[in-house]
Amino acid sequence: MERKNAWAKYDAAGLEKIEAFAKAYCAFLDGGKTERECVDLAVKAAKENGFIDLNDAIAEGKALAAGDKIYVNWMGKSFVNFVIGKKPITEGMNIVGAHIDSPRIDIKQNPLYEDSDFVYLDTHYYGGIKKYQWVATPLALHGVICKKDGTTVTVAIGEKDEDPVLYISDLLPHLGQEQMTKPASKVIEAENLDLIIGGKPVKDIENEDEKASVMNGVLAILKETYGVEEEDFMSAELEIVPAGKARDMGLDRSMICAYGHDDRVCAYPSMQAVNDFDGVPEYTICSVLCDKEEIGSVGATGMNSMFFENIVAELCALCGYDSNLAVRRALRNSRMLSSDVSAGYDPNFASAFEKKNAAFLGRGVCFSKYTGRGGKSGSNDANAEFMAQLRKILDDEDVAFQTAELGRVDLGGGGTIAYMCSRYGMNCIDAGVAVLSMHALYEAISKVDLYEAYRCYCTFLRDAKPVV
Repeated sequence: MERKNAWAKYDAAGLEKIEAFAKAYCAFLDGGKTERECVDLAVKAAKENGFIDLNDAIAEGKALAAGDKIYVNWMGKSFVNFVIGKKPITEGMNIVGAHIDSPRIDIKQNPLYEDSDFVYLDTHYYGGIKKYQWVATPLALHGVICKKDGTTVTVAIGEKDEDPVLYISDLLPHLGQEQMTKPASKVIEAENLDLIIGGKPVKDIENEDEKASVMNGVLAILKETYGVEEEDFMSAELEIVPAGKARDMGLDRSMICAYGHDDRVCAYPSMQAVNDFDGVPEYTICSVLCDKEEIGSVGATGMNSMFFENIVAELCALCGYDSNLAVRRALRNSRMLSSDVSAGYDPNFASAFEKKNAAFLGRGVCFSKYTGRGGKSGSNDANAEFMAQLRKILDDEDVAFQTAELGRVDLGGGGTIAYMCSRYGMNCIDAGVAVLSMHALYEAISKVDLYEAYRCYCTFLRDAKPVV
């Protein structure tokens, strides 16, 4: 059973909507290359759409009513927004949940060193990357440096036209005969992914007798530009990402080439589906943009923590249901789309896929009933009854969708936040956008899939009901 290409159903007016949504998404990508930047953009959008901070509602003792809009900025790295529904929150919510962290390279806590007239930042990669892809390409540095006096310095180097870019070197092919005999996982070793940030020796103006060094110049720039010392790197979160903006891809401009589609291509339409909701929903609706999915959803900002459960508890209390049982009922009775990407079928690597059960660019949002590895290990494996309801509500709205697995059995596989959310007993399934070259520096998606995902999330938030 082959699904139709979604482009064919759109007239000129529909194509304009796709382009407008894609343009707004690209702006989100360009401004949100880290999870912190994504949260900043999400909070800004929430305020512009009339949402209020949950902490302010708690402080005021505000009694929440149907139609009220609430957002949560969780530690600057995860974000949740809600619109309260007509039905009691204990009857469940319609939730779309994505993650906003992406594979990258992080800076170590004691990173600065000089070697052979270069100054480097020592690194540790984050998530599943092909290390050889990160060398000999323009890179940018984003993040925060938190100082002992309580101030936080925001860093973003390499994105503006006038900015310098940063760089990880590779070996020239003339000297690379031994390197090229290694397996791809060893061509570039993790400890060699160090970032070049300086190469001009400078005298220490406070000690003219000391030999000039590149480190002197780098430390002077850090102090003058950001007011930080070398020790401040101990309390910094700095991320290396590809430099440059999202770009239209293909002569027909049907695709977008960018860093971070996984999983911001699902996070943005999830958030917008809640922001754009018109009227008062029947059930409370919610989008969750979480951190740390690429490394197992660990930590205080990952879905393995209790941050979402705690937020729901606060919400229940403000809705007049202040008990542990009410929280459990609200979560158990909810329905969720785990908005995460799928591997797009690539004819250049056809043997990695089972074509009948692969996700194709251009054929709409993709449902993965199960992910996991091998014999579905680590999978959510959604209920058939839930999938049947989704088929109906999406078909009723002419939303293009497809189903897929992540690669050939016993070859591929992966994990999402779905199994962590389904532990509450809620119905949950993965639903996202097909991505070409997933986890590469520059991934590719189809604009029509992005828009169909948005329409899917809007439809689900409005029409999903308890599964009978």
